[in-house]
Amino acid sequence: MLMAPVNFALPKRCAGCGHISGADGNFCIRCWSQLDILPDEGCQLCNQPVALAGSICGPCLDEPPKHDGVLAAVDYSDTARDLALKLKYGRKPGVADVMAALMVRHARRYPDAVLVPIPLHRWRIWNRGFNQSLLIARSVARLTGQKVLPSPILRTKRTSPLGGLSRTARGREVRGAFTMDPAQIGAIKGRPVLLVDDVYTTGATTNACAGVLKRAGAQKVHILCWARVLKEGA
Repeated sequence: MLMAPVNFALPKRCAGCGHISGADGNFCIRCWSQLDILPDEGCQLCNQPVALAGSICGPCLDEPPKHDGVLAAVDYSDTARDLALKLKYGRKPGVADVMAALMVRHARRYPDAVLVPIPLHRWRIWNRGFNQSLLIARSVARLTGQKVLPSPILRTKRTSPLGGLSRTARGREVRGAFTMDPAQIGAIKGRPVLLVDDVYTTGATTNACAGVLKRAGAQKVHILCWARVLKEGA
């Protein structure tokens, strides 16, 4: 009864379409039905669908990633993409909480892990005003109690936008773009790490960051992300 005036003045809106929704969740029925929640039985390393649950797909066998697995909440559908864009470019930080609510099931599988966001170059932080991966990491941490290390990885080179580039071009673009902050190696060494990002596409950026963390002594590095692109070229 006490919340009735608040709910009337500020009705709940769907995080996807923005329409007023009377549901207690973050999405209206239509947007929720368009989210494809990813199961846990994809490729152990990249989360691509495989015929045999728990196996490793051909591309990962051919070129093993530096990380230890992708933990994605949803497929990169239109609704998932729109939510990521709202956070990154729409200046709606509350979207990070919506993403975290679906990512937390993966994070809780590694209670001893520290959360590390994918870093942005300082020019992009100045232009955007925030690092969306750090916002997501902090939202996850509020639900799990895990520790967030805001900036153990330093972005030393400003890279071009990776959208539209091939897998090979993406890898070439991020080569040498990241390094470890020497002062924070002690916080990483011997610890499992969840490397937090919004969208996992080809994995070029996360793979480069995972290599930096592994060289710093991280025990395991899993990629924790909102959405996973399952179709090449999406």
